[in-house]
Amino acid sequence: MHVSIDPAVKAACPGLALGLIEAAVTNGSDNPGLWAEIDACAEAVRRTMAIEDIAKLPAVQALRRAYRALGKDPTRYRGSQEALLRRILRGLGLYRINTVVDINNLVSIESRQSLGVFDRDRIADDVVLRVAGPGETYRGIGKDLLNLEGLPVYADAAGAFGSPTSDSERAMVTVATRRIFLVVTAFGGAGDLQATLDRTAALLERHAQADGIEIAIAG
Repeated sequence: MHVSIDPAVKAACPGLALGLIEAAVTNGSDNPGLWAEIDACAEAVRRTMAIEDIAKLPAVQALRRAYRALGKDPTRYRGSQEALLRRILRGLGLYRINTVVDINNLVSIESRQSLGVFDRDRIADDVVLRVAGPGETYRGIGKDLLNLEGLPVYADAAGAFGSPTSDSERAMVTVATRRIFLVVTAFGGAGDLQATLDRTAALLERHAQADGIEIAIAG
């Protein structure tokens, strides 16, 4: 797979770096060992953070700056990591989706970065992170049509399929997924990106029997 960053995104977000993982997986509907880790992580968040602390996190601040630079209101279109942290701190709990998506969410909470994971067999070989144009929409996972205009979106020849805010139904990971493409959108730069990718790969190996893991950083 070839992943590129459109010049308009790079100009608005000069520090942007992308962490990329491709792998073959054996997905499942529930994983008690993984959920023990997720529950411990969520408890640590509740113990050490308040909702007002989310806006002070460097990765969240970097995403908000990027969204504003692209003309999108980050208080209306939150990064996925912010949405997960807010759910925990509001006492709503996290959704149990499937093992691969749950790993994605755990690493997002731990790293404070926006992660997205997609079914590799539902997207083309050339992917670009670009700014969505007027009228662009897609049906978000568990949501209605999402107004994408101004958002940074991951797109292939068939159109946008993901963003740091919410991903599309088209490329969503299910228990039938056998190959994945995972991306960490690090608006603040590549500082801890390798550690985040290594952590993700280790969880995928342990809980989803990941094989043929390929890791890269683009930016």
